[in-house]
Parts: sequence; C-alpha cells; structure tokens
Amino acid sequence: MQSFMRAVALVGAFNISVIDVPKPTIINSTDAVVRIAASAICGSDLHRYHQNSASPENPQQIGHEAIGYIEDVGDSVEFLKAGDWVVIPFAFDDGHYQYGPMIDAPAASSIAEYARIPFADESLMPVPINASTNTSTIHDYLFMSDILAAGWTALDFAGQEPGDTVAVFGAGPVGQMAILSAGLRGASKIYVVDHVQDRLDLAAAHGAIPVNFAVEEPVEALRRFEPAGVTRVLDCVGYEAEDAAGNVNSSIVLHQAGQVVAPQGGIGIVGVYGSGNQEQTVDIKPLFMNNFSVRGGVSSPLSLGTQMLNLIMTGKLHPGSIISAVIGIEEAPEYYARFNRREETKVVIEFPY
Repeated sequence: MQSFMRAVALVGAFNISVIDVPKPTIINSTDAVVRIAASAICGSDLHRYHQNSASPENPQQIGHEAIGYIEDVGDSVEFLKAGDWVVIPFAFDDGHYQYGPMIDAPAASSIAEYARIPFADESLMPVPINASTNTSTIHDYLFMSDILAAGWTALDFAGQEPGDTVAVFGAGPVGQMAILSAGLRGASKIYVVDHVQDRLDLAAAHGAIPVNFAVEEPVEALRRFEPAGVTRVLDCVGYEAEDAAGNVNSSIVLHQAGQVVAPQGGIGIVGVYGSGNQEQTVDIKPLFMNNFSVRGGVSSPLSLGTQMLNLIMTGKLHPGSIISAVIGIEEAPEYYARFNRREETKVVIEFPY
C-alpha cells in the first residue's frame, strides 16, 4: 500500500499550498531516502513563486535547502547508512560532477517530510549530529545546503583578500552569509546596500555599514565612504532587483557595482540571472578603463562542504543567526507570503524527527 507525506507546492503565481504526495522510495541502487528534519525558504524560490507556471491540477513541489537523517539506502550505496545525518545540497553529483545544478534534481522539492536523493554517496554531505546536538547547530548545518556556499562563493568570485573593503548589494539571506564570511576572511570594512530596514539592522549587527538606497543614492554613499572605490563588490540580488521607487530594474545592481568598484578590484555575482525575461544592459566603459574583474555563476556546496563544516564546528561561523522565524509545514503558505513581502529574513520549516 502506497504511503503519503505532506509537501509544499506551488499551485499558481503567489500561491503556495501544502499537499499530500506519495512518499519517495528507493528507485535506483544509488538512491537514499532522507527523513527531513528542517528545510528553509530560499530567496530563489521567489522567482518561481512570482511565475504562473503551476496550478492546482499541476502542482509543483518547491524547496532546495534541507537537512535530515537517512531512512533507507539502495544496495549500491557504500558510505552511508540508515540513521546518518546529512545535508542535502541543492546540486547533486552523479560521479561526473560538473559545476552547477542538475536541472531535474529532486532537491527542488525538499520542503517535504521525505526526499529521495540520487547518487547518495557523492551527493549528500554527512554532518556530526547526535542526540545531544542542539537545534541551533542543526540550523547552522542546514545553510551549508545553499546560502552559506553562495555567500562564500561571491567573495571567491570577487577575489577577496584580507584587508579588502567589501560592498554587498542585497541584505537577504545570501547577502547576510556574504557579510558573515567577509568578516571572517579579513575584510577591513563591509558595506551593505538594501532598503529593508530590518535586514540592514541585522547586517549592522554583523559588522556591516548599512546604506539604505531608498534614502540615499548608493553609488554616492559608497563613494563618500570610499572615494577610491570599494575593492570587492558583490551582487547578491539578481534579476529582480528594484530601484528606489520599487520598480524592478534588472540592470541596476550590475550598473551600480561597476560604478563603485575600485580599479584592479573585483565584482562577484551570485544573484540569479537567466531565470526571467528581462535583459540586462550594462556600461562596459568602467570595466575597460578600470581593469576590474567580473565573475559570476552558481555556487558549489559540495566543493565547499568540508570548509563550511569546519567553520561551523569550530564556532567561527554561525549562519543560523539570520533566522527570523521557525515554523511547521502547514504554515508555509503564510510565510512564503511574508517572505515575499520582506517581513522575514530567513524562514526555517521544522519537521518532527
């Protein structure tokens, strides 16, 4: 007899529902089935949330940040067993890992009670959790699945070195991870640009100097602080960036980054581009005249797993400090709406385990 579980799904634009779906089982010998202990709502979920690509008749499960323990493994899984705690990264490894996500990976449906993970030995990230591990540590490990890796990677893309100044555009979850990481990596000053005051206040508590673009023009503000420019600039926003009037302008962060980065500096882009229909128009002259570098793309949690784990285990990094709400799965529709209105910074969904 088939078993069912609760899962979060899109059923239309700005419309989330909690539905019953079949509980996953082992299909291939390299699979594992993970009992989810905690998932999270990600900013990149909102790109799908804004699109009318699902319906009640054709629901689409959502979510790609999760942690839990293994319930079952296929016969070919060698290094994992039932009971092991693992982080589920948003991108999997089929043994021939390429940079970037596997488009059809079921991690895009991990706000659910269970998830089937292919290529489990290569794809799952074991973490040292036992009966004495507290909830805050579990939440710290959870963010290894995506946002911590993204924030760290933005700094890698920008080429951060100790002593650099750093400007982070976007004080959402990835921007907050970039701020925590930049401080740990020796930034001399960190600036953050956003217009959501609660998020700016949180960033300030983590050591960043806030710039509210609804109050002051960010290029002018950053140039006032750093007349020679900011050494490393991070785009943690992407194609749904807004201007001071609240209008979507998918080029504005890229344009402003080019105006504030110092000569010989670097821009790192981890905000999502390519998912929408908007075109980006950027003036290439500052790049040519000031000889700064630009690099962007998708992060790789699997490549950073050991490094992230060590930073959390040694107490040097506490990514769970950005959580604004912990909820149960039935509250997900309300909290997707709250997150979309920027009334929450990071929402974690907990499951009984």
